[in-house]
Amino acid sequence: MAYTPSIMDPKRTPLFEHHRQLGAKLVDFNGWEMPLQYSGILEEHHAVREGVGVFDVSHMGQFEVVGDRALELLQYLVPNDIGKLDVDQAAYTQLCNADGGTLDDLLVYRLPDRYLMVVNAGTKAKDFQWIERHAEDVGGVDVRDASAAYAMIAIQGPQAEATLSGHIPADIAQLKPFRAVETALESAPIIVSRTGYTGEDGFEVMGPPEAIDALWTRLIESDVAPVGLGARDTLRFEAALPLYGHELDEQTTPVEAGLGWSVKEKDVDYLGKDVLLGQKREGGRKRLVGFRMADRGVPRQGYLLYRDGQEAGDVTSGMKSPTLDAFLGMGYLDGAEKPPEGTEIEVEMRGQRRRAEVVSLPFYRKSS
Repeated sequence: MAYTPSIMDPKRTPLFEHHRQLGAKLVDFNGWEMPLQYSGILEEHHAVREGVGVFDVSHMGQFEVVGDRALELLQYLVPNDIGKLDVDQAAYTQLCNADGGTLDDLLVYRLPDRYLMVVNAGTKAKDFQWIERHAEDVGGVDVRDASAAYAMIAIQGPQAEATLSGHIPADIAQLKPFRAVETALESAPIIVSRTGYTGEDGFEVMGPPEAIDALWTRLIESDVAPVGLGARDTLRFEAALPLYGHELDEQTTPVEAGLGWSVKEKDVDYLGKDVLLGQKREGGRKRLVGFRMADRGVPRQGYLLYRDGQEAGDVTSGMKSPTLDAFLGMGYLDGAEKPPEGTEIEVEMRGQRRRAEVVSLPFYRKSS
C-alpha cells in the first residue's frame, strides 16, 4: 500500500476529529486524510488477530440502485449472480469491462427496498460514471451516489461479536457471513453486516454519520483498539484478500486473481462473460500465487519474478507477516496452470535475485 505524506485539500470522514484526538498518524489515501496508525501497526494488527479492533472505513462509497430493472442492471454489470441473493444478503463481486478486466471489486447488498453497492474510495467516481452510463441504456432504474449519507466502521476480531452485541439492539449472533440486518441506533436506521477485510470474524456497520459517530465513541470508551490503514493492509494481506490497484486492475480478470468462484454461469448476458467463462474452463494468461522468501527481503509491488531463470511475472503485494513472522508475497506468474507448492522462483530486488518458493493461499486462516 503506497502512502503519500503530503495532503492537499483532503477529504475527511465524519470521524476525522476522533482520529486527531486519538493521536493518529494521518496520511493521504486516495485523496482522503486517514489514520495510518494510532499505537502502531504491529500492535493494532495483533489486537485484531487476538481480540477486537475498530476501523473507520467511511471513505468507501455507497451507491443505491432502485427501480423495476435494478436487478437487470446489476446482473449485466457484475459476474456474480445477484439474482440469487435473499433479502438482507450480500455478495462479493467485481465490476468488469467487456474484456473481463476488473474496474473495481465491491459488495452488493439486496435490501428490502433497494440494492446497495459498497465500492472502493479510490475508484468511486469512475465506478459511478460507469454504472450511471449503463443505467441509462437499461432504463427503468435509478442509481444514486448516497456516500455522503453514510458513515461506516468495521469491528473485526475473534471478540467482535461479543463486543458489538453490547452496543446495538440487533441479535447479531444469528447473522451468518455475508448476511445483514437493519436496525436502529440513536433513533437512526443502520445496517449491520457480517463482513470485513481482515480474515477474522467481524462486522461492518453503515448508517447516518451521527449514529456511527456515537457507536465509534462507545466502542473506544469500551477499550476497543482503533486500527488504521497500516494494519488493515497487513491483515488483508495475510488473508490473501485482493487490494484494487495491486492484485486487481483493468488488465486483470477475477479468474486470473483466483476469484473464479465469484464468476457465475448466469442465464443472462453480462460484461466480459465470454472471456471470464472461457478462462474458468481453460485458464487465463496468468495466475496469482503466494510465495515465501527463502532469502531475506521484502518483496514489493512491481518487483520482477523469475522461474527457471526466465522472467515470469511480477509482485503485487509483499511484506513481513506480523502473525507468521515470515517474508511473504503475492504476485502473478505467466501461464494458465497453477504451479505446485514448493515451486522455486526468484524475486529481483535491487538488481539481485533472491530465492522464494510458491505456497498456498491464504497465508493465514482464522481459528474455527
